[in-house]
Amino acid sequence: MKEKYNDPTSQRPEGNRMIDGPMVSIDLSLFMEQIREENSWKDGKRNAITIFKTNELRIVLIALHQDSEMARHIADGIINVQVLKGRIQFMTDQKTVELSEGQMLVLHESIPHTVKALQESIFLLTIATSLRNKQNHL
Repeated sequence: MKEKYNDPTSQRPEGNRMIDGPMVSIDLSLFMEQIREENSWKDGKRNAITIFKTNELRIVLIALHQDSEMARHIADGIINVQVLKGRIQFMTDQKTVELSEGQMLVLHESIPHTVKALQESIFLLTIATSLRNKQNHL
């Protein structure tokens, strides 16, 4: 398996961060610190960084300021949301759940949902895409 690295961007010009390989070690504390130091966090309502990415699985660290909201959207796979810091509200048409540090939820694909930070929050979003979804995108 070939290792993959992120491309440099205007926000993260250094690039060269491994996002896929036979074994990828991830220091969440460092990433949590990094996203809170970037201008997107200081000047905006949220910030995020993809910390692992393959065709089948993505892991994204997301930080939201208090009262910030990720507008209603649909994920292209089963998702797992794990709160590392703070408290969020996760809403679907059928149910609303509050999650705090150490709590997580799993949501099946194609279910519309909204996420709101009830306080400054950081969470891991894991998206597992199915073979069916990959075929639909071809």
